Amino acid sequence: MSWLIFALLSAVFAALVAIFGKIGLQNIDTNTATAIRAIVMAVFLIVIVLIEGKLHDFKTIFINNKALFYIVLSGIAGGLSWLFYFVALKGAKVSQVVPIDRLSIVLALVLAALFIGEKVTWQSWVGAGLIAIGGVIIALAN
Repeated sequence: MSWLIFALLSAVFAALVAIFGKIGLQNIDTNTATAIRAIVMAVFLIVIVLIEGKLHDFKTIFINNKALFYIVLSGIAGGLSWLFYFVALKGAKVSQVVPIDRLSIVLALVLAALFIGEKVTWQSWVGAGLIAIGGVIIALAN
């Protein structure tokens, strides 16, 4: 069940990204803000890797072309997500942007089923539908 604790912590910090981002974007270019955020994250995560003594893992990843390719794609997707997220936050309320952004839950479920063959139960599909409906209702209510 440790995954649940980490998932909840992820949700807490994702919520803080929206709040801190919205506050920080006042009179600031969104792309510049995103670049600064990426630099801070990179430095922070490199320090974590150093503290854990796992710097050698970089070599392992760079040797494995498939892993590196998909990690690079993930980084590009993450960067684009951040860029669009900050532009959306600058132009709308947190309560409008976050529910639409969290439709990524639904999209991830669909993509996981289609491209990596994850089995999705009917209960998960119902939950995904409710998330989609709820996200749209929350965003439009604001």
